[in-house]
Amino acid sequence: MTDDARHILVVAHTGRADSLEAGIEVCRKLIAAGLTPVVSDDELADLREAAPDLGPLALLGREVTATELELVIVLGGDGTILRAAELARGCEAPVLGVNLGHVGFLAEAEREDLDETVQRALARDYIVEERMALSVRVKRGSEVVYETWALNEATVEKASRERSLEVVIEIDARPLSTFGCDGVVVSTPTGSTAYAFSAGGPVVWPSVEAILLVPLSAHALFARPLVVGPESPVAIELLDRSQGSGVLWCDGRRTFDLPPGARVVVRRSPQPVRLARLAPRPFVDRLVGKFALPVDGWRGPASEGASAEERGRE
Repeated sequence: MTDDARHILVVAHTGRADSLEAGIEVCRKLIAAGLTPVVSDDELADLREAAPDLGPLALLGREVTATELELVIVLGGDGTILRAAELARGCEAPVLGVNLGHVGFLAEAEREDLDETVQRALARDYIVEERMALSVRVKRGSEVVYETWALNEATVEKASRERSLEVVIEIDARPLSTFGCDGVVVSTPTGSTAYAFSAGGPVVWPSVEAILLVPLSAHALFARPLVVGPESPVAIELLDRSQGSGVLWCDGRRTFDLPPGARVVVRRSPQPVRLARLAPRPFVDRLVGKFALPVDGWRGPASEGASAEERGRE
């Protein structure tokens, strides 16, 4: 691939001044390196208005297709990274996140590392990590009426605040339990630190292949979070006796209304999401850093001076 054929998509939360500024800075660095940055239609006007002298930009979907992308550089929090993953869905381009949000679990770098991050991207100096995603279908009877995907989670929630849902949970085509609830979260390990975590679910290492199920305010004795095998389909049926309708949310971005009788089927997607990583890093370090967990007093399992590899073998 020659440099003039390289296509890097820049995704920024242009509604925020810091993210817009970072997006302009990345575009300038790519242009200085001889590339034409690719941007989405949603962000083109904001970038042009903020920086009229920015230089050439290519429009995603009109001048460059998603399948032509080499890399996606994202400037923002996890919500912006999820939007970028949606833009890149169906192509091989990995997503490289620069955190400008609060937690930024999906991000690989911080704002102060922006210059190095762009240089590493230009040099293709990164590794690609594949994250499991979910395939989501809504059925009415035997008809599929809606189909989408999720990187973090698919959530079935009540549509009205004052009413609850009556659902039956099915795993591996067998019924598990029926209960009233505010909703149910079906999550990937990547999403275990997002909505599922807030709802009381466990943190699951991204290297673990599994599907999490976390009920929301369930009225039942057996309504604990579950971790099931990655090949086990999970289904949530809204019973006809539900007091109201429901709504499906995927990654907090894609939504579909669910009447009583609707059936939501969640499976492992055959297409993972690809994340660009600048260096191998234990997930526990990311967990400690993002949640500011106290580790004072830790001395390690081995004697002082032992290498990380030696400590890992203990």
